[in-house]
Amino acid sequence: MLKGLAITPPVIGRISIGRVVESKGRRLPEKDDQFTLTTQVQNREGWVLHPLDEALRKTAGAKLRAIPVHVPFNDPDLNLRAQFTAFDRQTGRPLCVGDGETCRRVTENGMQDLPCPTPEACAFGGGYCKPYGRLNVVIGDEDEIGTFVFRTTSFNSIRTLTARLQYYQAASGNVLASMPLELKLRGKSTTQSHRAPIYYVDLVIRAGLSLEAAVAQARELDGRRNAAGFDQQALDEAARRGFAGGAFEDSSEEALAVVEEFYPGEAQQAPSDAEGPTDLKEKLRERM
Repeated sequence: MLKGLAITPPVIGRISIGRVVESKGRRLPEKDDQFTLTTQVQNREGWVLHPLDEALRKTAGAKLRAIPVHVPFNDPDLNLRAQFTAFDRQTGRPLCVGDGETCRRVTENGMQDLPCPTPEACAFGGGYCKPYGRLNVVIGDEDEIGTFVFRTTSFNSIRTLTARLQYYQAASGNVLASMPLELKLRGKSTTQSHRAPIYYVDLVIRAGLSLEAAVAQARELDGRRNAAGFDQQALDEAARRGFAGGAFEDSSEEALAVVEEFYPGEAQQAPSDAEGPTDLKEKLRERM
């Protein structure tokens, strides 16, 4: 296996809440009150819809607010990886990733492990460090290893998904990957949103099932998989080794999409027009 390269779950599509739109010559994120499933291909109109998007809407109606899923792993931390992350605002590449205690940071002297004081107390992040989560789920039966990825910087989504995954793992007796679940879009209003609704993602037991029935189904499915020779524990361990192989999970190929989604407007600036140094070492020196 290549050293220094994080091996992540195979991705066959994306799950988003909203889209990127053209406005006054700039590409800006526009939030929505429904899910959208896309391929990993973009054209001038944006991300190309995945065939499952249309198929699910035939069942759900015009608004897609619930998606039946399984998670690929029994370990909650493999399904959802969430860290405090500071991105380069022009390239989208991560510069620092931490968990509130320690972080991995790109410095003039290379990659270093340093204390992580959280975004509120971090001078390096400069206000651009934020919670960043990636959730991988399996949708449908066509590809049981291929996943759809949901990326988010929503504290509400990250906190809710983390709790649900941990609780379902415990309640099911560590057969989380066999649990019949669904992603569900929820809304709430806060003082920060000026009482306007904001939307976040929850993970619940699939519609029509109780928790007891879902656990019974999960244990039955896990038993069938074991009888067929499917080794879930080995799959989890392979994923764990893959994630540990690199300092950062997101590749440079995903950089522009990250910038568009989490740093609207920043990607539109050409390096020659940007204020301050453009050389990476000078940028890092400026942050230190």
